[in-house]
Parts: sequence; structure tokens; C-alpha cells
Amino acid sequence: MAAVKDFSVEEKLSSLILIQKIDSKLDEIQILKGELPIEVKDLEDEIEGLHARQTRIEEEINGIQDFIAQRQEGIKDAKALIAKYEKQSDNVKNNREFEAINKEIEMQQLEEKLCEKHIKDATEEMADKVRQLDLAKKAVGSKESNLSAKKGELEKIIQETEKEETHYNKASTTARSQADERLLAGYDRIRKNYRNGLAVVPVERDSCGGCFHAIPPQKQSEIKLRKKIMVCENCGRILADADLADAVVVK
Repeated sequence: MAAVKDFSVEEKLSSLILIQKIDSKLDEIQILKGELPIEVKDLEDEIEGLHARQTRIEEEINGIQDFIAQRQEGIKDAKALIAKYEKQSDNVKNNREFEAINKEIEMQQLEEKLCEKHIKDATEEMADKVRQLDLAKKAVGSKESNLSAKKGELEKIIQETEKEETHYNKASTTARSQADERLLAGYDRIRKNYRNGLAVVPVERDSCGGCFHAIPPQKQSEIKLRKKIMVCENCGRILADADLADAVVVK
């Protein structure tokens, strides 16, 4: 970092004005991009969530299909046992054996009906899951189409501004390396407090160029002397006289 301790207040202030102007140029580029970077990220997150939901529904459908297959096997087993018991009933020797076999047949018939009910309920549930899956797939398709369009817009802006943005980023790095470290930290802190990113502003029409609060004549005189760093009592922004602000030019 350059030895800034020997720099005059005017030189330090000029350095901050330069950094502000460069940052404002970079802010203009971000404004051109608008909300597109955020929108792209939000859409990517939504699509990821929809894919996760789609996977979960598919797993649930597979589970229901396995359940139905098990119940279908249960029906086959019940029918086979019913056939077996009916054949045994032809060879019973007493009423006690007959009643016992009939009871087994009734139990398997009930098991068969229960399996059929489970299959019916599961089939209805699976139909609902299939509808949910179809909606999720359509939502993914819609979101992906929207994402593609947003990415296209963003990439176009990036291509148009890439050279300019690279230039100003390099200029910012150079300017910051030559600024007073303490003043630069204060500049960054003030800049974060305001949406327009203005931390250094000129005095225009006897007012702060940031919040338009009136600046007393005595303070204006001190600002024009450039002997010390002055800030707006209302908003805390660093103040510069208009002539110095106009003299600093971003290449």
C-alpha cells in the first residue's frame, strides 16, 4: 500500500472522490443487471426443490406399487389356501373338523377381501400421487423455461458490460491501494448504509448532495479550504466542494 501519511487532506479527499465515482460506475452496471441475478438464483433454488419433491413422489409411488404387489400376492395365497381347505372338506370325518375347516376358509376369504380393500385404497392414493407428479413435472418445465430466458437476458447484459466492468474493477483496486486506510474503512461503512451507495458527495446549492440537508455558510467555507475531512451532520456522508468533485475524472 502507498505511503499515504504524507498526503494532504485534499489529496486524500480526491482519492475518496475517485473511488466513489468508480463505485458509482460499477453500481450503474449492477442496476443494468437489475434483479436478474437474484431471480436466476431463486429460480434455480425453486427448480432444485421441485426436483426433490418429484423424486420424493416417485419414491412414494414405488412404495405404493410394492404394497399393491404384496397384497396381490396375499390374495393369491388366500385363494390357494381356500382351494386347499375346500378340498380337505371333502374328506372330513366329523362336524368338528368340518367347522374348523370352514372357519379357516372364512378367515382366508376375509383376508382376500381385506387385501382387495387395501389395493383399492392404495390405487386411489397412487392416482393422487401420479397427479402430483404430473403437476411437479409441469412446474419444473415452466420454471426451467423461465430460467433459460432469465439466464439469456443476464448473459447478454454481462457480455455487453463485461469489458467495462473489468476496467472499473481494476481502476477500483488501483485507487483503493492509494487511499488512506482509515478513511477508506469509513467510506465503506458509510456506503453500506445507503441504497444509492453514495458516501462522498459534493455540496450543491448550499446543501448536502446526499440528503439535501442545508450546510451552514461557515462549514461551506471550511469545506472549500480542504484542510480537514468534513461530514454532513444529518446523514454522515463525507462532504466535498463541487469544484474538487468536478475536477476528479474517472478514465
